[in-house]
Formats: sequence, C-alpha cells, structure tokens
Amino acid sequence: MGIFDRLFGNRPKPQGRYEGVFKMLNGYEPHFTTWGGSIYESELVRASINTIATHCGKLKVTMEGSARPALQNKMKHAPNEFQTWEQFMRRLATILYVHNTAFIVPVYDRYGEPSGIYTVLPERCEVVQYGAQKIPYLRYKFNWGETAAVELAYCGIMTRFQYRSDLFGENNHALYPTMDLIHIQNEGIQEGVKSSASYRFMAQVNNFTKPEDLAQERKRFTVENLSRDAKGGGLLLFPNTYTNIQQIKSSPYVVDAEQMKIINASVYEYFGVNEDVLTNKAYGDAWSAFYEGVIEPFAIQFSEVTTKMLFTLREQSQGNSVIATANRLQYMSNSDKLAVSSQMLDRGIMNRDEIREIWQLPPLPDGEGQAYIIRGEYYSTDEKIAGDNSSDE
Repeated sequence: MGIFDRLFGNRPKPQGRYEGVFKMLNGYEPHFTTWGGSIYESELVRASINTIATHCGKLKVTMEGSARPALQNKMKHAPNEFQTWEQFMRRLATILYVHNTAFIVPVYDRYGEPSGIYTVLPERCEVVQYGAQKIPYLRYKFNWGETAAVELAYCGIMTRFQYRSDLFGENNHALYPTMDLIHIQNEGIQEGVKSSASYRFMAQVNNFTKPEDLAQERKRFTVENLSRDAKGGGLLLFPNTYTNIQQIKSSPYVVDAEQMKIINASVYEYFGVNEDVLTNKAYGDAWSAFYEGVIEPFAIQFSEVTTKMLFTLREQSQGNSVIATANRLQYMSNSDKLAVSSQMLDRGIMNRDEIREIWQLPPLPDGEGQAYIIRGEYYSTDEKIAGDNSSDE
C-alpha cells in the first residue's frame, strides 16, 4: 500500500453521481493547475522561498480544547505518520510560495476517522459537486494519473494573491519579467566568462591555398604554443609567413552590480524577504519585521484553515482550535534578551522556564522553573504593607 492509498483509501467515497462543476459567484469555474516551468528552478527564488519555509518550519503547532482527544493525541508530536511538524510546515510553505495555493487534506485511519493532516501537490484541482444535494468536493488529479475527491468542507486551502478565484490564489505571471531578467543576467555572466577565453589575435598566413592547410597550421600553432603541454619557455615564435597581426578587442556586456541589485530587489519584494534574511544576518527588530510581514500571516492562515477543517462550528465556539506560534524573543540580540529577561522575571510576568526558553535552554527539572518571582519592592496598591501602622490623616 502506497502513500496515496494511505491518504485516500480509508476515507468515505463521494455519494451520488457527479453533478458538474461547482461555480462561483462570478460564474468562474474554479480550477487549479501547476506550471511546468516552475519559478522554483531559479536560484534566487529558491533561496528566498527556502528561507521562508525554514522559518515556517520552526513554528510550534498546538491544539487547544478538549474535542477529538484521539486526534489531538496523534497530532501532538506529528501531523501524520510520514512527516514531522517541521517537515510538514516547511513543505507546506514551499508549495504555497511556489504556486500561491496549497492544499491540506485530512488523513483517515482504517475506521474512517481523521487521524492527521497532509499537504498534497496535485497537477490539477477542480471543485465539483456530487449527489442530489450537490455537495462540493475538491477533486485532485496527480501527475501519475490518479485522482481523488475530498469534501471541500474537510479540506484546507491556503492562498496568496487571491483575487479572481473565490478559492485559489493567482499565478506568478507578474514575476515572469523579473525571471526573464534573471535568466538574461545569468547568460550575460556566462558569455562574459566565455569571451575571456576566446580569440584575442588574428593574423594573415601566406603560402596556404587550401582550407585544410590553414586548419592544420592553426592546430599546430595552438598545440605548440598555447596548449597546456606547450614547452616554449614563455617565448612565442612564429614564421614570417604570419603577417598583418592584429589584436581583437572584445567588450562583452555584463550586468553591473547596481542593475543586479535592482533585479534581486524585485524578487525580494515579491516574497517579502531581503538579503539579511537570506544570509541569516537579521535579528532583533529586523527579524521581527520579517516575522510580522511573512511568518506571522502564514501562521495565522494555517491556524484558521486547519481549525476550520478539523473542528465543527460548535467545537470551535467551545474553544477548540489549532494554533501555530513562534518564540520571537529568541531572535533578539543577547543584550536585548538580557534586558527582557531581567524585567519580565522581576515583575512576575514570566517564570524561569519561560526565560530559559528565550536563551534556548531546557526547563528546570521537576517543575522548579514554573514558579513566578517578584522583587520585594513591588507591592499591590490594594494591599497594606506589613509593619505600616500609620493612619490616614
């Protein structure tokens, strides 16, 4: 049994007959397709997406509430039997930023009950309806020919640049001009390197009438004077049959540094990153800005999408939810960490275990770090200070 059967083999099949495509308010028939010439093949784009996905993989996923205890117990340490939470979140973010649409499907056990979640990458997805009630389904088609349908209500869809479709994100056509510039830029660098090894001189050779003789003489001259095994001692000699010797001046065009920065900046703006983030130099306020602009929106959307697909409205109203969070304080500079640690600990806002987490240290054993500490000079205004017998005047 393969992973496809594990994901879709145990789940309920669509009831009733196929009733056509599910149409949106604007009459648009929603469908999603992946593009063969993926933007992920670009080095700069891949680095940008991988940076985002790596930080999304650091998000801590927890489930709140008491509903579905069996599901919560299974998902406490992993989203499914094939991946860790870090692997799942990293791949989910990668798919989302490559295709602007990412699908999350429930994993069912042999009893037909949900036991986890998994992200799939279909070649095509369309919304169809089944049965007399015309229940909408997401029908996935994969590039190896298999198809599977899951109720829309039980699937999660994460999107970017959502505009025309009520369900799916837009394509990346807006990035294509920049991708073309990156391709031209890389080709220009390659041609510039090649031109440095091309012909630099030309000469007229007398007493040769056949093209074969010219080719043979050029080969002989190259082997004896310019090849790696040439032993001329640094002295170049040629006969007096060589005349009209001239230097070939080539000036290949190579994209300059400023133009490269402009092209790279277009990619950075498209994905919400910068050079410091890509090279792991961002910390403190710089990393907080990246977190709030990129990682936090991803975490919020993931939390809401998975909460909706795993819990009913009644269960959600009772406080059941999926939450993805990150300890942003870990990305502060050491001086900022020290200031936050001392201020938060002294005032009883954070306990010692929470402070240790900021410094990426394990919690104290036997729950010793769970107690809150308050410095002695802090008192509540509603409490009477011990030993103060003075009366109000």
